[in-house]
Amino acid sequence: MDNGMRVILFEKLPDGALNRIEERVWSMNMVTALEHVNYIVVDGREFETVEGRLNVDEGTLELLLVPMRTDE
Repeated sequence: MDNGMRVILFEKLPDGALNRIEERVWSMNMVTALEHVNYIVVDGREFETVEGRLNVDEGTLELLLVPMRTDE
């Protein structure tokens, strides 16, 4: 049975620091969809995916995101 994969989202801040946005289990369909997307919406905010890292030691997929500018 497929239990999915634990995914951790990190926001890259303007000063270069990383802000851990969230961690949750994604279905394999969602992980596979990363091959076709460049942007992710989390809590109503849009981010561009910059890079990903498979952390074998922790059993996680870590995604580095940068926020998209919005004109509000």
